[in-house]
Amino acid sequence: MAITAALALSVLYILYTFNACLLSSINRTLKQVPSVGSATPASIERPTAPTQLPQVRILGSIVRIVPLTDDGGERLPAVAGVAGSGTNTSDGSPKYRFLRQQGLRPSRHLPDALIIGVKKSGTRALLEFIRLHPDVRAAGCEVHFFDRHYGKGLAWYRHHMPPTIEGQLTMEKTPSYFITRDAPRRVHHMNPATRLLVVVRDPVTRAISDYTQARSKKRDMKRFEELAFTNGSAGGVVDTSWGPVRIGVYAKYLERWLEAFPLRQLLFVSGERLIADPAVEIGRVQDFLGLKRVVTEKHFYFNSTKGFPCLLKSEERSSPHCLGKTKGRNHPRIDAAAIDRLREFYRPFNQKFYQLTGINFGWP
Repeated sequence: MAITAALALSVLYILYTFNACLLSSINRTLKQVPSVGSATPASIERPTAPTQLPQVRILGSIVRIVPLTDDGGERLPAVAGVAGSGTNTSDGSPKYRFLRQQGLRPSRHLPDALIIGVKKSGTRALLEFIRLHPDVRAAGCEVHFFDRHYGKGLAWYRHHMPPTIEGQLTMEKTPSYFITRDAPRRVHHMNPATRLLVVVRDPVTRAISDYTQARSKKRDMKRFEELAFTNGSAGGVVDTSWGPVRIGVYAKYLERWLEAFPLRQLLFVSGERLIADPAVEIGRVQDFLGLKRVVTEKHFYFNSTKGFPCLLKSEERSSPHCLGKTKGRNHPRIDAAAIDRLREFYRPFNQKFYQLTGINFGWP
């Protein structure tokens, strides 16, 4: 018993001595780092050259003191590898807390690439899929800068972008840009080198999907056939004033974009292939953006219930999940004669779109 007690006391003494030494060394080093409140005017000025981060040797190991800088420019000391020893108010993701601990300082930039459309063609899926890439950061919601908030200025737009570090691309998605008359000129004014992604699908299926979404919010909505044709039936004239029909005339809107941007700066993504084989389409997107092919088939699985590809992991979640309840809705039954009439209406416009893009999407 006496020997056991002596050994226990010895262990406690060694642990106490180690912790006291560790805390004392860190405290001495932190006192050597000037605080914001006590800094002289000269020391407050930001140096033009990178400064050497202070280090301390503790029991034979080097511990680096890392400055963390929030959006307001306040510098707080933190010990690398010590949990809870710093703050980060600009981005709460673990990845960016780690980057700050490495001395990297994310900043906000205007987009390098935009997903400009088309509504109900798979733009949300494309955004979520490409965000799996570590070199892509995207605004989480549709900002609507080039169609609704352009008067607020580029500084306002930049503020709505996520923080990025050197080597990362900034992206934003607002599908209504594709059909907005002034959007091509405005985007070109921001940056004539902006890369543009356009997701398209069979315009008849797209129109039905658009209608399905609208009807989910307004249960007393008229039947599809009543809205798509002037006399309320498939025997009438196609009503091109109705949004879900009008948006599907892709060639009309693409011509405006080609007046401002060369074809090589636009990538056309097949909404059908994005569902059937997302890895192939995302591979094309990564090539277009100049990214290494990191997002592959291993990131996806097919949900047979929804009839839609889902993610095995994402930037926010490491567990498998789908894009949401609104994705993969069941479409209402549409009269076959109405579908045939719409296909006949869209056929010449589709052919022109194929000629403009150099791609035959094979729509019926």
